[in-house]
Amino acid sequence: MNSSYRSDMLRELRDQQIRYVPREKKMVQAARAEKLLCEIESERNYSYEYICYRITDYRPDGQRVMMVGKNVMHDLRMFIEDITDSADISLDEIAQPVYTIPQLADRFHVSTKTIARWRDLGLVSRRFIMDGRKRIGFLASSVDHFIHSHRDKIQRGEKFSQMTDRERDEIVAYARALSAKGTNRSEVARQLASRFSRSVETIRYTLKKFDDDHPQARIFPTKRGKLDLETKQVLYDQYRSGCSAAQLGRQYDRTPSTIHRIVNEMRARKIVELSLDFVDSDEFHRRGAAKKILAPLPQPEKPPRKARVPKGLPAYLSALYEVPLLTKEQEQHLFRRYNYLKYRADKLRNTIKLTSINTSLLDEVNGLYQQAVETKNDIVQANLRLVVSIAKRHMKDTQDFFALVSDGNVSLMRAVEKFNYSLGNKFSTYATWAIMKNFARSIPTEFRHQDRFRTSLDELFMLQRDIRTNQFQQESDQRLRQQQVGVILSRLNDREQQIIISRFGLDPNREPQTLKEVGLEIGVTKERVRQIEAQALDKLRQAVSQAPLELP
Repeated sequence: MNSSYRSDMLRELRDQQIRYVPREKKMVQAARAEKLLCEIESERNYSYEYICYRITDYRPDGQRVMMVGKNVMHDLRMFIEDITDSADISLDEIAQPVYTIPQLADRFHVSTKTIARWRDLGLVSRRFIMDGRKRIGFLASSVDHFIHSHRDKIQRGEKFSQMTDRERDEIVAYARALSAKGTNRSEVARQLASRFSRSVETIRYTLKKFDDDHPQARIFPTKRGKLDLETKQVLYDQYRSGCSAAQLGRQYDRTPSTIHRIVNEMRARKIVELSLDFVDSDEFHRRGAAKKILAPLPQPEKPPRKARVPKGLPAYLSALYEVPLLTKEQEQHLFRRYNYLKYRADKLRNTIKLTSINTSLLDEVNGLYQQAVETKNDIVQANLRLVVSIAKRHMKDTQDFFALVSDGNVSLMRAVEKFNYSLGNKFSTYATWAIMKNFARSIPTEFRHQDRFRTSLDELFMLQRDIRTNQFQQESDQRLRQQQVGVILSRLNDREQQIIISRFGLDPNREPQTLKEVGLEIGVTKERVRQIEAQALDKLRQAVSQAPLELP
């Protein structure tokens, strides 16, 4: 089943009922939602006000949003499953029989995949506590209603699953021949499904059952072992670089659905490891906090004056002064939003279970984290000129100004993470203290290292290498560099060349661009830009290894 709601309003209703409705009332609402589901027609439109009233007996004001029937049916099935999941219902509390997915598959002589399709068609599922853990279950009344409403599909499924002994023997014989040639399970199932006009799931189930019943004459003699974490990481990286689930399934002898499960597991592991430390506040726990905290950035009453750019700064540092400084209200708003987003992400992350991964939950946590990162970048961007100002005051003749700026930027980013906005202090005061404290640690250490090798002026003059160069030689070398780089870049297609030139600043008239900037320019996502860049760099490395550059 699709794990994401198609209506944001029904998803929000689900969240409200899970948080605030007593357990007994949740069971009543699940029954009311199932009764409503039986009445919905897929092609009609229904108002949210009507749906909410039928489930909760409460009619919201001003909610005249219309929804298509098939989307309502989808979300009602999910609502029933989610609301019963939160109610922690054990089988002892149910007065009628409850079937699990395997039990239902055995009852109708169909595969578990067919049961999953029936759930999409309207077979209502709930979650119950079975043997100490949550599992999907089906009330006998829900099954009876589905049979009555979809008798033709039940009969077709049963008829389709009836396989003669002769056909089963043929399938096993062909599978054994393909396995002997080294064909993996997934490919065997795919080829036999096409040959015998059966579903891949039916073929896979038939072969698995044969191997289980005949361990001494298995079709696939070696059972697949579990992939270790390192292998899963490699698989995950391949998937992110553009390999499809089908390709990876053939490579690792796994089904595409198994590949997706592994990818989601690795996504979950990375989200669990995210740094989500936040400064807590009573504001976060108040009702309606999200609407206030996540509101747009307040605008100042008067437009800010344009800052004067110090002389002698390079172009990319001068650009910092084009970003307006934040007012006190804007600063408080951004820090409140930054910490609140991490608070919500951390709260949701604590509900992630690696044994039962909810992809919509992963998407929600990742979305909150990305919003927090963007908010942090806004704060940092508005305060970068502070780093330049402090670095200019602390720079000595023997120091690298840009190294100081880089060091100060790191301190600034750490200060954003640690700043407690609720105390009412200005961030610039706290950030200045953090940057200068870091300089106090690093600069004296650098001076001590320099003093150990300091000489008199005469000795220094004698030791100084003549760094003057021949201008004509420089121009010649530059032409040779451009020629060699052009040869290597010719191995790439037009889009790859554009991305490499933009990302690494090979165009002398433009600064290097970020993934997002390049993506906006060529009309793709920044993730797609990253993938193309990685492919292009692999091509360049291969080209250089085959024909090394002769650069001066």
